[in-house]
Amino acid sequence: TSRSQFQLVTSRGFCRTTTRTDHNISARVIANRDGQNKPDSWSDYQIAPHRLQAPEATGERAAQSALEALGGCSIGSRSCPVLLAPRAAHSLTQHFFQAVNGNELARGSSFLRDSLGQVIFAEHIDVLEDPFLVGGTASACFDTDGVAGQRRAVVEHGMVSGYFLGAYSARRLGMVSTGNAQGAHNLTLKSRLTRPEDDLPTMLRKLHTGLLVTHLMGDGVRLASGDYSRAAQGFWVENGQIQFPVEQITIAGHLREMFAGIVAVGSDTLTQGNISGGSVLIDRLRIGGQ
Repeated sequence: TSRSQFQLVTSRGFCRTTTRTDHNISARVIANRDGQNKPDSWSDYQIAPHRLQAPEATGERAAQSALEALGGCSIGSRSCPVLLAPRAAHSLTQHFFQAVNGNELARGSSFLRDSLGQVIFAEHIDVLEDPFLVGGTASACFDTDGVAGQRRAVVEHGMVSGYFLGAYSARRLGMVSTGNAQGAHNLTLKSRLTRPEDDLPTMLRKLHTGLLVTHLMGDGVRLASGDYSRAAQGFWVENGQIQFPVEQITIAGHLREMFAGIVAVGSDTLTQGNISGGSVLIDRLRIGGQ
């Protein structure tokens, strides 16, 4: 638990102070069976202590994840539908933010340069930003330039409708700051097709046969080209039912195709850090295995 105060004073007469608290709880466990060890962890981070997950729930979530992964094996290489569990799905939103971040755009080092007004995602997808969300872990009245953000859709009906700009990158691009000098504020990836009953079991039925990814490892994303390849761990699914744990594989594709290939987003919403969203079903990715 920590308490901090931030004050910004600029030569243009801006003078404001904000105070916040931060609360974090985490558990790391090692499951063991027949000589096989499988580590895993779970954590929760909130700015209000009453919102923090109970210690027992944190430990149980980590333990369940580690136990379920015991006995994992690789599978043969193939192309198939992939369902990203919420924690893994958040990385898609993070990659989008990185690709339309003003610093990357100003350097010309993003595959989404000049993407404003282009349909990049499936047309049922929206990505929303809310810097004024009550209790949001990334809420802020102003950024480190003294510019206020705004509630907005950065993706609407699949179309990129906004970048993430600080004052410096905005000047380089000939645009106006969006109040994102210190990053994104409370991003949510949503689908206009999602129904309240679209929990994880329902999403598994939509997947039918394919790979459920629960963990992603490594840094195999190339923002300049959009090429994507990451080590993964999860479960093989047939007829909407989990069959066995899978490890020692990679999933690969291109971020532009992955964004456009989102079939569904679950109602199993998870908030971690500055990103919220449910599980994400992608129509097809390449699986590298045995």
